[in-house]
Amino acid sequence: MTYSEITDYKKNHMKDAAKDHFKLNKLHDILIKQVLDISLKEVIARYGPPPVAFSFFVMGSAGRFEQSIWSDQDHGIIYLDSTTEAKAYFLSLGKEISKGLYQIGYPYCDGGVMAGNPFWCKSISEWEKQVNHWALDASWESLRYVLIFIDGRSIYGQHQLLEQLKSLVYQTVQKRQLLPRLTTNTLHIKKGIGVLGQLLVETHGAHTGSLNIKETALFPYVNAARLMAVKENLQETSTLSRLDKLQIDNRDIYKAMFLKLLNYRLLHASQTDYVSGHYLPIDILAKEQKNELKDIIKHGVTLHQLVRKSVEKEG
Repeated sequence: MTYSEITDYKKNHMKDAAKDHFKLNKLHDILIKQVLDISLKEVIARYGPPPVAFSFFVMGSAGRFEQSIWSDQDHGIIYLDSTTEAKAYFLSLGKEISKGLYQIGYPYCDGGVMAGNPFWCKSISEWEKQVNHWALDASWESLRYVLIFIDGRSIYGQHQLLEQLKSLVYQTVQKRQLLPRLTTNTLHIKKGIGVLGQLLVETHGAHTGSLNIKETALFPYVNAARLMAVKENLQETSTLSRLDKLQIDNRDIYKAMFLKLLNYRLLHASQTDYVSGHYLPIDILAKEQKNELKDIIKHGVTLHQLVRKSVEKEG
């Protein structure tokens, strides 16, 4: 298989998956793994087999199994031994994977969160030092990296390498009592409903008349479930599976609302590119749909407040 053949496979299967959240995310996983197979073969042809065991993991919406039709790249590599040879090998692999994903239609990450970047491609011992540095520093940026890392999901290689690191992250957060700080990092919610009960749409720019569902609706659920996963020491990465494990009132309602939201995004956002997938044109929705969307947003805010109070109470 070649990268262009994967692009064809993607085109042929995307239409069938595009309206179903679970089918779509399974397809993304298949495509990423196909790219990994080719990338690894390319690097093996150049430099020989991997010198040590490794894990390739995805973060962001891919880590949470919450990708839309378009998705950018967020990924990293953990490898076993810290040698010069291993570092050079896995950076080459990371760059090849990034290139392959780009070729089949996944834009490069603007923030450089990719396995071809030395910051996101490290040995297990270097990763352990990095995690401890984030915890000691505890600046807004360091804690943002912690939040990104917590959504990591190993999809290739030795999965236990990532599991081991995530356990360390959780232990470090508890030991240094960083949960209130992590909560502060995710406090801001873009208002989706006005004082008169109207949906607050963008008033200028390319998405005028559309609701930014990423910031107004998705983030409250995603951030709340992530914080509770850290608090409860859960390894799950998807918001739905995190909500499923939490001991909170109305858990099933929150799960149902979040799944509806993911499907609203697939069915009604224009999906012409990565950014447009985060905006919902309100004028195409019926009155009942607008009311349902308001309900989804309100429940997200309630969940977010509930988690915030829970963390503050213990902090």
